[in-house]
Amino acid sequence: MADTSDTRTPAQIEADIRRRREVLAETLDEIGVRVHPKTIVGDARAKVLANVDHTVGRAYVQVNRVVSEVRAQFVDEKGAPRIERVVPVALVVVGVVGLLALGTRRRRD
Repeated sequence: MADTSDTRTPAQIEADIRRRREVLAETLDEIGVRVHPKTIVGDARAKVLANVDHTVGRAYVQVNRVVSEVRAQFVDEKGAPRIERVVPVALVVVGVVGLLALGTRRRRD
């Protein structure tokens, strides 16, 4: 059998009910804000932007690492270019550009 004796006064009970209603009203307001379409879209947009920022950051680090490795191949510790590696690469680039220029010139004729 349940104990039905309550030692609180009616004023205390009313105060408890008032406090609970205030807490419930705050909770309902918070739920209303969370399920509002603008809030949902804003949260989704923020997640996407965070993921994009993270991906771009990782890509930047990777590109920076590759550039540093390539630069180390063509520049010595003092910062001077390594001629024995720069000249062959420059000749290959000039040759490829020349071949491409000749190939496009022949197509026009």
